[in-house]
Amino acid sequence: MKENFLIIKDLHKTYDGKIKALNGINLTIKTGMFGLLGPNGAGKTTLMRIIATLLEPDKGEVFYNELNVLKNPIEFKKKLGYLPQEFGVYKNVSAYEMLEHFAILKGFTDKKERRKLLDYLFDRVNLFNDRKRKLGEYSGGMKQRFGIAIALLGNPEVLIVDEPTAGLDPGERKRFLNILSEIGKERIVILSTHIVDDIEELSDELAIINKGEIVISGKVEELLKHLEGRVYVKQVNKEELEKIKEEYKLLNATLRGGNIWVSVYSDKPLNEKWILKSPSLEEVYFYYIGGFQWEF
Repeated sequence: MKENFLIIKDLHKTYDGKIKALNGINLTIKTGMFGLLGPNGAGKTTLMRIIATLLEPDKGEVFYNELNVLKNPIEFKKKLGYLPQEFGVYKNVSAYEMLEHFAILKGFTDKKERRKLLDYLFDRVNLFNDRKRKLGEYSGGMKQRFGIAIALLGNPEVLIVDEPTAGLDPGERKRFLNILSEIGKERIVILSTHIVDDIEELSDELAIINKGEIVISGKVEELLKHLEGRVYVKQVNKEELEKIKEEYKLLNATLRGGNIWVSVYSDKPLNEKWILKSPSLEEVYFYYIGGFQWEF
């Protein structure tokens, strides 16, 4: 299978002349699952919309292999599938009717071929038995899977999904991520999210974005090695937590059975009260965005 590349060069975007959403974004994304991880307001959606040619940058370029995406948006859209963070549906229309409508708009005019395509897509996103139900009866997870079916019309080479699992229950989230995992074997899939677990389950490569800038990117296993031998954990009380926040870079804090457990970053070995642990992707994430913030 040919490997494709999406190349992002020096993207800048400012809103209202003062709000800097993107500040010099450079990324190379190849065939497979790629995770874009960052807090809300970090610039993820702005970046996704620029790649999808829905928003113009102030400066910068995007290439898909040799194709200049921003100068040839119509050509690129033939290769693109996009599932935005929110999309509307007609609640009283069946999923089959709606997907057929989009298929006709995409140019699938032969009725027999269109029926085969729609049946294939509903099967692919595990909605075949629910394809005749009204969209208003769909759960949140089913709507997201339906959105993937729309995005897959035309067999795109690049698929962008923006915050797809927010609000889904654990079962729906797992089904959705399993579908993305399968799709990501054969095309570029960019998963933009603030949920670390989504990236950890799916992506071999990721970039962490914060305040409009890429703070780190690379393979997940390589990013984990950056913190190896420097993450410590221990149980503390509320008073100790305040002191720890001042002395260390706090990477995580959780309540377990009424007890507070913290993990911190330290270049120097800590005393025997601290337990050295292998870093998690969540701890890597908080390290690079400036530390964990949580008030008990």
